[in-house]
Amino acid sequence: MRIPQIQALRALAAILVLLFHANLVGGGYIGVDIFYVISGYLITGLILREIEKNGSLNFRAFYLRRIKRLLPTSFSILMVTALVSWYLYPGTMRDELGKDILAAAVYVSNFLFAFWQMDYQNLNAIPPVVIHFWSLAVEEQFYLFWPIIVLIAYKAAGRKRLFSIIGAISGISFAFSLFLTSHSPIWAFYSLPTRAWELGIGALLLAIPNRYRLSVFYPYAALLAILYATFFYTDKTAFPGTAALAPVIGTAAAIASISSWPRIFNFFSNLRITQWLGEISYPLYLWHWPLLVIPMVYLGRGLHIYERAIAIIATLILADLTHRFIEQPLRHRNIPARKVVFGAVLASLIATATGVAISSSANSTITLATGQQYSLAQIMEKPKVYLDNCHVNNGETISGDCSYGPVSPTKVVLFGDSHAAQWMPVLEKLAYEKNFTLISLTKSACPGPAVVKVETGAYKNADCSTWRENSIARIRALKPMAVIVSGMQHFEMPKGYPSRAAWWREGEAKTYAALQGSSKHLIYISDTPHPQRDIPSCIAAGRLDKCDSTQPSDAIFSPGWQQINPTSWFCTSTCPAIINGTVVYRDASHISVLASKNVEPELLSTLVSLGLFASK
Repeated sequence: MRIPQIQALRALAAILVLLFHANLVGGGYIGVDIFYVISGYLITGLILREIEKNGSLNFRAFYLRRIKRLLPTSFSILMVTALVSWYLYPGTMRDELGKDILAAAVYVSNFLFAFWQMDYQNLNAIPPVVIHFWSLAVEEQFYLFWPIIVLIAYKAAGRKRLFSIIGAISGISFAFSLFLTSHSPIWAFYSLPTRAWELGIGALLLAIPNRYRLSVFYPYAALLAILYATFFYTDKTAFPGTAALAPVIGTAAAIASISSWPRIFNFFSNLRITQWLGEISYPLYLWHWPLLVIPMVYLGRGLHIYERAIAIIATLILADLTHRFIEQPLRHRNIPARKVVFGAVLASLIATATGVAISSSANSTITLATGQQYSLAQIMEKPKVYLDNCHVNNGETISGDCSYGPVSPTKVVLFGDSHAAQWMPVLEKLAYEKNFTLISLTKSACPGPAVVKVETGAYKNADCSTWRENSIARIRALKPMAVIVSGMQHFEMPKGYPSRAAWWREGEAKTYAALQGSSKHLIYISDTPHPQRDIPSCIAAGRLDKCDSTQPSDAIFSPGWQQINPTSWFCTSTCPAIINGTVVYRDASHISVLASKNVEPELLSTLVSLGLFASK
């Protein structure tokens, strides 16, 4: 029997995720958490009713129902997505595409996406077209283990103690979620152990006696909690962690107080469109992301608001058709168990083979309409400091002993984040020509200017500050000939500053004060031009005219520094993606290794003018 209020919550969850991915609502990803609470409530109730009625649980029937409910729709949408993407994606993107399809096909995509460090909250320029399958993988893993846990606990301890056990499991999961959100947020976001408490909260609602009626306050409080998370959370919110409490407790309160929902809530819940959206919520969730991503790849840019609106309409149409002609007919058809299992195995094998075939068709060469060819591997090559682990990552506070060039009493230090590290290729080249030792002190997302950033993901200001202090202490001990500092100035700016320039100059001044006296030459290189899209992907999509949208970065300097502004090396009236046959950017942020080497004459001339080297 369908509960209209539950269907309304399903509709809300699906629409929130859709609006989030359409860049219309900042915290819409909480729709997944709403789904989890609903699933925990409904599945645990189904299991308990069968155990109390029959004294046991028919695992065979349970898993067959789950297969019939989930697999036909997910397989159909996955295959359509795979084949359309295979046709439209350039050959250079097919290796990653094939891996993503394979991950979705084997029901462990959540763990694989976490292993591949794909941030669902902060998706990059060309996100995986099936990354949203991670939440489906979590539910499938839950369905695999939960019936066994519930049956064993019920048999051993009875109904009352069953909920104590579920509460304990939920508490442990929540504590683990808090720990990983702080220490490894990607794994906290994607893994079942850190999400199990959300499903467990749904299960715990069954411990509330049916006769118990919550006051009308609870539905309003539930709505406020969900709306708060929807409109005040962003992709920078540390999630799940404590932030997940608002949508999870809000959804739990909404379900627990269904009998107390005010008339206005029930009116909207029973609307035909609301019930329809609840009915199609599963295919709607699976369709929406490919319909937003595939056009982005094909067009080589983000979608305009009207294009996102078209994608949303297409999602609703395809979700309805999938529900009518695939989900419902197969779910209710009486199919022999052997055929269900055979179909499930065959579908998994077909999807897996498709992923392998797509990867096998990958081509690492970009060919332009002019006939020019580029190696994607060469374009996306990273500086040497990434390959020998000298560019330290989040959580690390000490750089290794990373020296390049000849052994020389003359030392030059490169200090900053990845936008400092992008100068390594040309500086190492100069080190051999000018006989100095180049020392790399660079850390991911930790710019040379001592700015306080908005914390997101695994980045912590405290780690960055400690790394700067350790690195500056080393610089002061080294007494190098020069310290070359840089950083990416396009990070999200904290509140309280009148302008980005004021924020950045404050950080530059702090670093300059800390370095003063350590070297005769304290040099600051202002930030390189800022691409508006992923340049290799844009070029690979065959729309070179759309790839020259890179914007110059403002040259921001505080007093004291010797200044280098590299903008003119990469821009004239525009900042092209290709200069003299060289692809300038390796992604949507950094200059390529070859572009770095190519500006050696300009950099050397500037360093000579600053007094580092004698002019010839």
